[in-house]
Amino acid sequence: MSERKVIMLGNEAIARGAYEAGVKVSASYPGTPSTEISENLVQYKDALYAEWAPNEKVATEVAIGASVAGVRAMACMKHVGLNVASDPLYTVSYMGVNGGLVLFVADDPGLYSSQNEQDTRMVARAAQVPVIEPSDSGEAKDYVKIAYEISEQFDRPVIFRTTTRLAHSQGLVELYDRIEVEDKPYVKNVQKTVMMPGNAKLRHVEIEKRNLELAEAVNTMSINRVEMRDTQIGVITSGIPYQYVREALPEASVLKLGIVNPLPRKLIEEFASKVDTLYVVEELDPVIEEQVKSWGVPVIGKEIFTVQGEYSANMLRTAILKQELDAAKPAQAPGRPPILCPGCPHRSVYYVLNKLKLHAAGDIGCYTLGAVAPLSVVDTTICMGASISSLHGMEKAKGKEYIKNWVAVIGDSTFLHTGVNSLMNMMYNKATGTVMILDNSTTGMTGHQDHAATGKTLQGDPTWAINIPELCRAIGVKNVIEVNAFDLETLERTVKEEVAKDEVSVIITKTPCVLLTKGKKPLYRVVPDKCKKCGMCMKPGCPAMTRAEDGTIRIDDTMCTGCGLCDSLCKFGAIELVKEGDR
Repeated sequence: MSERKVIMLGNEAIARGAYEAGVKVSASYPGTPSTEISENLVQYKDALYAEWAPNEKVATEVAIGASVAGVRAMACMKHVGLNVASDPLYTVSYMGVNGGLVLFVADDPGLYSSQNEQDTRMVARAAQVPVIEPSDSGEAKDYVKIAYEISEQFDRPVIFRTTTRLAHSQGLVELYDRIEVEDKPYVKNVQKTVMMPGNAKLRHVEIEKRNLELAEAVNTMSINRVEMRDTQIGVITSGIPYQYVREALPEASVLKLGIVNPLPRKLIEEFASKVDTLYVVEELDPVIEEQVKSWGVPVIGKEIFTVQGEYSANMLRTAILKQELDAAKPAQAPGRPPILCPGCPHRSVYYVLNKLKLHAAGDIGCYTLGAVAPLSVVDTTICMGASISSLHGMEKAKGKEYIKNWVAVIGDSTFLHTGVNSLMNMMYNKATGTVMILDNSTTGMTGHQDHAATGKTLQGDPTWAINIPELCRAIGVKNVIEVNAFDLETLERTVKEEVAKDEVSVIITKTPCVLLTKGKKPLYRVVPDKCKKCGMCMKPGCPAMTRAEDGTIRIDDTMCTGCGLCDSLCKFGAIELVKEGDR
């Protein structure tokens, strides 16, 4: 029975769908734009268990274990996280499931918060895993139940693909009661669950049969919907692009796909025969288009559409209808380049590295912003954990002296994600180099999620906190130094000493993210009579600090967080702490 209708974000709706579908176990690693799925699952913790895992591979394996035990399980991640999870993904595709198993993967067309625009549908095709894709919040919730039904009916893990636009847009959702799904009994079946070569060969044959069954079944699934209107133009589409098609081409006939792997060939061929001109509208790669063309169906796709970024209704009007849009562009908000927050402890670290003219091999997180002016320290950013590995590669390529001009920078959450493996590799292979773990006590870039070193679980329970310094020592690192990021003198001295050594060093700047601290913060101000207008305090690029036309420095009291970095840089006493009574 329906309880009520509410407005929900796409990610919130997915979490509700998991609750209603009877999911019992969820494991995830935060990654925009997927993070809020797990955060919204916590409100249902009386009915299901949800956790943050150290990385997406571990999360997927936790979900697989729960599925083997016989319950409906899930893992959530962003598209690049699926790369980390690809090892278990490809193998569980052979194994199949016991309890339903769904991986929720959020792609990022437009690169709002990612290092690439990878298309999850391509990975799913290679792994031979079905893909479901909703177009709005209502479908996002309802399709979760369908995903679990498909998973259990066809013995397949399922990928539930979303995008940034769906994850972070709102829509109407109809709420229903939770379905209490009976646990599947666990029956030992080594041939199905132990993927040694002999068993895997047999399972490959079995999943090919299942895939053929599913490919036939999708032709009649209600999740794929034909909307016949004017037959001059026909469009095959799915996901958020469906919304753009309906806005730009309200009279066109549409085949809206809810399951995009495998494709409903019979349904597509039948639809194609009824329209004069057929288009495929899909963001990123021509996944649907290439398959449809391979069947001999004439279709127009990427020859008029881009493979980059998000689509829009205006783009479709221009490409399909050849409409000339108004040359006068609508008013745009001024550009806001990403910058470190006022009071961010990473800023002081990068100031010191910049001063020492050191290069930094970077990683994925807030600290990636050390690549931009005026700090301009980070030279490389590849993927989670790669800062340490790439530093190691540089040292093996160019030698010990070369690497004394470099450090690797990585956050605490990212270090636990995959950085720790890279540090193990440095020790095992007798490396030289300095690793800086910028420990701000949270997973900052995705919105302050806990991790294995914060002492709190996703569900809010206190737990054992991994001791990062002791973990480094356990790996074999002799030189492990903890420094306050805002103690510039000690930090500079420490960096100089450690990069000069012919062995591995780990410097941990243990300073919490400024946004974690609540309540009233200290406030600094400039004393005009003492200010020499030298600009030293401006070098770290704090957004709370500005220079007037006459060269005088000003501090915006609405942005100042009281970190004291500017004060420590001023040699003339021109910056002072505002007393409580003077505010």
